[in-house]
Amino acid sequence: MNPDFSPTPAPTDIILIGAGIMSATLGMMLKELQPDLRITIIERLDVAAAESSDAWNNAGTGHSAFCELNYTPERPDGSIDISKAIGIAESFEVSKQFWAYLAQQYQVKELGRFINHIDHMSFVWGDDNVEYLRKRHAALTQSPLFAGMEHSTDSQQIRGWVPLVMEGRPPGQTVAATRMALGTDVNFGSLTRGMFTLLQDMPGVTFYFNHEVESLKRKNGGWRVKAKQRVNDEELKIDGKFVFIGAGGGSLPLLEKSDIPEAEGFGGFPVSGQWLRCTNREVIERHDAKVYGKAAVGSPPMSVPHLDTRMINGQRELLFGPYAGFSTKFLKQGSFLDLPLSIRLGNMRPMLIAGWKNIPLTRYLINQVRQTDADRLAALREYMPNAHPEDWELAMAGQRVQVIKKDDKEGGVLEFGTEVVSAADGSLAALLGASPGASTAVSIMISLIQRCFPEQAAWPEWQEKWRRMIPSFGQSLNDNPALLAEVRSFTHEVLGLNVAPVANK
Repeated sequence: MNPDFSPTPAPTDIILIGAGIMSATLGMMLKELQPDLRITIIERLDVAAAESSDAWNNAGTGHSAFCELNYTPERPDGSIDISKAIGIAESFEVSKQFWAYLAQQYQVKELGRFINHIDHMSFVWGDDNVEYLRKRHAALTQSPLFAGMEHSTDSQQIRGWVPLVMEGRPPGQTVAATRMALGTDVNFGSLTRGMFTLLQDMPGVTFYFNHEVESLKRKNGGWRVKAKQRVNDEELKIDGKFVFIGAGGGSLPLLEKSDIPEAEGFGGFPVSGQWLRCTNREVIERHDAKVYGKAAVGSPPMSVPHLDTRMINGQRELLFGPYAGFSTKFLKQGSFLDLPLSIRLGNMRPMLIAGWKNIPLTRYLINQVRQTDADRLAALREYMPNAHPEDWELAMAGQRVQVIKKDDKEGGVLEFGTEVVSAADGSLAALLGASPGASTAVSIMISLIQRCFPEQAAWPEWQEKWRRMIPSFGQSLNDNPALLAEVRSFTHEVLGLNVAPVANK
């Protein structure tokens, strides 16, 4: 046994399960609000951000709704619903403010490691899709959050933006694109590890890596968390006043172990993913954008196809996908028993009903699993007609677990998004679901703190600190173009984003 290891360390205030972007954000925010808080982080792997937050696993790297068409559905009357896009765009601006605050507060210099400018583009072909993109552009640009978005049906102009997308395309094909110069690429793995590096130097913060949580039991108004060291089976027992379960796909089984009534009826549907990674540096250097298209009918939002430039470990990379698949694992490094072991009497009916109502999704996943190399290349060539198979390799992306929950009207529904489930007394909270979680982590954690720490959240001291961390705190950026321009100017200067901020006059 490790001589420095204590199986029953002193009680703590906050227990964070999972060392991903959500726990890092919550830990940093709580420490800024109340520096004397004692925080314990428990992670099943040997490093932080190795699952969903890792750059190679993350399906989206800067969701701001500039280019993701699934956030702007077309209504039955033909109009475009932009409400979700506005919410996500605002949340991303809030995240940038918090990151800029941390950069200033802790003199973080190497910001290029996690955030960089990149054009965000949507690209479609065919008359119906071209008309949809026109209406989407017209609707979005009514909001100051999307001011400056360019729209074009000119093949030559689009070729200037993204030559690889246009080269080899059939002559006369009807195409359209939108371009937002304010887009960014975010390496959430690097950002997460950076925040944990700051946390580990703070008093009262303790890390336990390679520890698998086995049980959560109520104790004296708080919780006792039992975990086991995965290498030598040493048992760890920690008592905490508040527990946050931010374990990505592994959150659902842990939430079920808590036995809180609020978890009743929740289930999960795992979706795996694969990427085509470009290996030809000449091709990689010729593409400089995140180009999103329309998802296939019945496919999950995380499977929206995109030809995606990213900065990973200081080097430009190019990916296409993700291609969806099915696995019973809830984590990329999880167990094939994750799904069957998550099924209980309380969630069996909602899961069966949601499954029955989503047969097109099941059919889509089956077809994705059956894809050949030729099928994947054909999908890539819809976005890059001259793609050569020798320039690309197949790689596994991350694992996502979509939320299934009880519904009074329908019995059970499958949701594509994130959901915070919390105990009635606010002593425990869990984050379930996937996209667009990482990009909106700051807004999600603000809401969680207000829900689970309502008394402290109303303290004048906390309110003042929140306004310091997030200058737009409590205000709508969509309704205040001047404030939006001000906070964008601040965040772009601090974060080193080399694009002038844009807002409606």
